[in-house]
Amino acid sequence: EEQVVESGGGMVESGGSLTLSCAASGFLFSLFDMAWVRRAPGKGVEWVSTIRNNGDSTFYADPVTSRFTNARDNTKNTLYLQMSSLKAGDSGLYYCTGEGTSPKDQGTQVSVAS
Repeated sequence: EEQVVESGGGMVESGGSLTLSCAASGFLFSLFDMAWVRRAPGKGVEWVSTIRNNGDSTFYADPVTSRFTNARDNTKNTLYLQMSSLKAGDSGLYYCTGEGTSPKDQGTQVSVAS
């Protein structure tokens, strides 16, 4: 069964940092481009970042460029999102998912106090 489990969320002060992790199983992780998306309270899903299957290219939404870093370790089937200079607008549920697919799990909550 294909599964991803996100972790690392929490509550931080504005300007703080967090690193999210996503453990993947049940599929050939190294073959897939992976994405981070988020959902703020009362809003739709917003794309955050994509990383190519071999990790050699990353792409970011304008609001997070230069603050977030998307990385992966294909030997551990794990995706990471390093977040710094966090703002209140970054608050929400964060999900990892295959590029172009919708999240199906519960995600991890990030709350940034302004």
